Amino acid sequence: MNIPKLLICSSLIFSPLAWGVDVLEFNCKRSEKGYTEEYEMRMTLASGAQKAKIFLDDRDLDRSDMYGTQVVKSITLARPNILILIEANFQPEEIMDVSYPAGNVITNITLDPVTGKFKKVEKIQGGILGATIGNGIHISEETCFPSKAPYRTK
Repeated sequence: MNIPKLLICSSLIFSPLAWGVDVLEFNCKRSEKGYTEEYEMRMTLASGAQKAKIFLDDRDLDRSDMYGTQVVKSITLARPNILILIEANFQPEEIMDVSYPAGNVITNITLDPVTGKFKKVEKIQGGILGATIGNGIHISEETCFPSKAPYRTK
């Protein structure tokens, strides 16, 4: 880890002012079966009438269309971790003449910005994901390190 990242990570843990931020930005890496994907994650914390938001490569994770909905339910700063809850519900669908029932996924993420450990626990029930990946609890890990010092938008 280089010095700027070490300083940013230290500020997240030791500075009481750092937790009074509106926006957190991370560079993340996911590796699975010989494939590696890098992406940027930006979290905008809830304040007043504004709800918590997460953007992956500038794509808002709060989505709704004819196939279903996905909502960031909460982002909680619980030193030293950041806890994230995301819920997704999918409508029944037919793909290549195969019918899939409605489904849902509840995702709990724990991110330690100091170590970069990003642990995702997904509870999958039904839908195309249940049919292809399997119903039940699925756990995966990635790495995410702060890319910028936390900041306020105001």
